[in-house]
Amino acid sequence: MRNANIYDFNWKKLIIPALILLGLIVAGGSYFTVPAGSVAVKLRFGKIVGSYTEGLHLKLPLVDNVEKFSVRIKKDSFDTEAFSKDLQTVGLTLAINHRIQPDTIISIYRNLGPDYTNTVLKPMVEEWTKAVLAKYSAESVISNRVQVAKELDEILKAKMAEKQVIVSDIAITNFEFSPQFLKAVEEKQIAEQEAKRATNLVEKVKKEAEQKILQAEAEAKSLRLQREVVSDNLIKLRQVEAQLKAIEKWDGRMPTYMAGGELPFVMVK
Repeated sequence: MRNANIYDFNWKKLIIPALILLGLIVAGGSYFTVPAGSVAVKLRFGKIVGSYTEGLHLKLPLVDNVEKFSVRIKKDSFDTEAFSKDLQTVGLTLAINHRIQPDTIISIYRNLGPDYTNTVLKPMVEEWTKAVLAKYSAESVISNRVQVAKELDEILKAKMAEKQVIVSDIAITNFEFSPQFLKAVEEKQIAEQEAKRATNLVEKVKKEAEQKILQAEAEAKSLRLQREVVSDNLIKLRQVEAQLKAIEKWDGRMPTYMAGGELPFVMVK
């Protein structure tokens, strides 16, 4: 009898805490809160029964489940690979900003699911990255980085808008190429630099040769002018000048001739 009373007493002591705990569970499970910047979908036995914005809301405990979504701009980073136009493997890292609108939450949950970033957005990024990069050579991808990002931005905005997901911005944050391609690019740059130096040297030699030609032409022209100046008129002028100098030196006496012999002998005093 003593043992039975002990068991009866223990059961009574457990029932009250159990009822209190059950009450707390029921009370705590009869409402839910949606924080600012989020929306929620309420499910009852797996069926969507409503969507809710921020605030306090009621639900049936142990019956209703709640899935919450952020409607703030979310940034995701995706690593993907694609083949370029010249069949080089190009690795890219893309940063994508996207968000959903509160009034589309039920459609998004039903059609895309809560993990739409991985189930829809990521495959879309991989698919269209391959399509866009196939139009560019591996080397031109870097120089056309802005254009590649712009094309991806336009395509993904349109494609994800069809899924009711708003893509606001896309940026390419990193490129990766195979070691063989990087080595080929380096060798090409070295060859271009050497070719440029050779071209500069040729230009230098060409200019020096042109300067020498101009100098030689100038000297030839000078000599030609000098030859033209030494003409018959100049010779006559020099003869006249010599005669004038002789006249200036003459003292007025006539030369004296001596007869005898076949030729006269002139005596100048």
